Amino acid sequence: MELVCPHCGTLNRVPDARCTDQPKCGKCHAEVVPATPIERTNRNFDPFITRDGLPVLVDFWAPWCGPGRSFAPTFTQMAAQYTGRVRFVKVNTEAEHALAAYHGIRSIPTLALFKDGHEIDRRSGALPAPQLDAWLRQKLSP
Repeated sequence: MELVCPHCGTLNRVPDARCTDQPKCGKCHAEVVPATPIERTNRNFDPFITRDGLPVLVDFWAPWCGPGRSFAPTFTQMAAQYTGRVRFVKVNTEAEHALAAYHGIRSIPTLALFKDGHEIDRRSGALPAPQLDAWLRQKLSP
């Protein structure tokens, strides 16, 4: 599987079975699959979504949004639970207006699930961990 390093953008080949073994980037030696959400911007969002071999769950949020802030610990918890199986990404819509507009974000928080570079589903609003887990399992099951 090919995984994009969230730190330097290098494409790394990692055997599927090793995705959960904390692989390191061949160029910068940072973790390729961190157990925490990854911040993305307009500059580095698209290559990460289109070139990475794992599904990517994006939390479009804003600092002034109470539900988005209260959802952050749940999103972080689920990122740790799904390490090596799903990438968890955060996009600050307040700072990234163009990216939010391009993806048609009308309310926040909005969760968008991408696979193979294409959005496969989205949910508006903060979800409790069990609902988020059930939604991911449903959308990612073969």
